[in-house]
Amino acid sequence: MSGERKIPLVIATRNAGKIREIMELLSGFAVDIRSLADFGPIPEVEEDGSTFEENAYKKASFTARVLGLPALADDSGLVVEALDGAPGVYSARWAGEAADDAARCRLLLDKLRGAENRRAAFQCVISVAVPSGAALTYEGRCEGLIAEKPAGENGFGYDPVFYYPPLGKTFAQLDRAQKNRVSHRGRALAELSAEFDKVLSWIRMQMPDETPFYCQGG
Repeated sequence: MSGERKIPLVIATRNAGKIREIMELLSGFAVDIRSLADFGPIPEVEEDGSTFEENAYKKASFTARVLGLPALADDSGLVVEALDGAPGVYSARWAGEAADDAARCRLLLDKLRGAENRRAAFQCVISVAVPSGAALTYEGRCEGLIAEKPAGENGFGYDPVFYYPPLGKTFAQLDRAQKNRVSHRGRALAELSAEFDKVLSWIRMQMPDETPFYCQGG
């Protein structure tokens, strides 16, 4: 694979942790991973889709179209059965734009106070898009329960209240390696990685022969 031309792939985020995780997973493939931090300012994408798939595709296709390069984006969140799937696509802003993770967890526990059904799942959708708008989709899901109270110091978001029965711990009680093996994002990325040679072949067929022009951020 050393003589194979690397394909650029833009991760549609500036989140250093997410970029590092994807770079590690796709190391060894003929791909040149970049992120939004490698480019000048581009407009923000409004995540107004009604599903994780719509939001992931919107971010990936917009980034690919603006930069003229293949792009990868993900959208994920928590769906709670007793709340009819809420907070769902609104997971990050459910308690208000200014709320922190602790406030979001408190709101969730308040909503479920006294509820017998505490089944929930984390869901993740990954979209890989090219400038023409064509895209591939990968999904991951992790089933669990909402705990009665927060536990653990690791992770972020709803991790302290998401209890994973097979390991007998909340996501916030798992180390990063443990969480990545079972989490919704970890499963979606594993599905992508397992087919990444095919993904690269698909990108080569979809992309025009000419080298795209793009501006490097200063």
